[in-house]
Amino acid sequence: MPIDPSTAIGAELPAASFSWDPSDVQLYHLALGAGASPLADTELRYLEDVAPQVLPTFATVAATFHATEAPRVSFPGVEIDLAKIVHGSQEVTVTRPLPASGKATTTTRIAEVWDKGKAAVIVQESTTVDVDGNELWQSRSSIFARGEGGFGGERGPSESRELPDRAPDLEVKTTTLPQQALLYRMCGDRNPLHSDPAFAAAAGFPRPILHGLCTYGIVCKSVVDAALGGDAARVKGFRARFAGVVFPGETLRIRIWQADGYLIVDASVVDRDNSPALSDVVLTLA
Repeated sequence: MPIDPSTAIGAELPAASFSWDPSDVQLYHLALGAGASPLADTELRYLEDVAPQVLPTFATVAATFHATEAPRVSFPGVEIDLAKIVHGSQEVTVTRPLPASGKATTTTRIAEVWDKGKAAVIVQESTTVDVDGNELWQSRSSIFARGEGGFGGERGPSESRELPDRAPDLEVKTTTLPQQALLYRMCGDRNPLHSDPAFAAAAGFPRPILHGLCTYGIVCKSVVDAALGGDAARVKGFRARFAGVVFPGETLRIRIWQADGYLIVDASVVDRDNSPALSDVVLTLA
């Protein structure tokens, strides 16, 4: 079915109610590589049994953490083959540090649909509240659908943040695990693009790729650990554009520039001549 922007834009998706507990938080952090230094206090605070600190990027998986089936891209006015989809961008803004357990409801609307010619971009915005109606976080994300453009819609903006014209204040390298994608699947994203070699080949990749949101979480954690003393409560928001693929086992080069109230970040893949992984990355300080 071709994309119908007149139907899609502004459409509200069914509300999702869900809950999470410290074990979910621990597994999420382990799926990002937490605990690689098992004697370090900065690592163990992510893995405490009763009240682990929670990275704000947990918000990207909380609602679907216990899903066991591959996701579907089926919205009002939008019906797309999963093999054509990659994550375009992600932004999360938290009202306060996320609790280690809770119950919440997320409401989502399709905010924008852009026609890029050979591809389409679908932008979603959501708000998550606790059982008392207090806001926990907001998120904005986009998906990039290859081969789904050309429906006559607006092309949309093309914005990119320039990196500072100076050496980074900090630079770290984080190596992903060969089984990183298989571990991250346990956080509810069962897209076979990240586990099935045949599916990945049909989608045009030589082997399964790492989830974009896994890279997103790994980079956020690396920045928190390197620049914020491992204190996730200092993060107000985290946004990034997915600029390239990462294969499990590759090493990320993460450069960090300090600014007034936020950090500018760039992430690239060391193994492939620093090819882009995440760009337009900004961590907003609480």
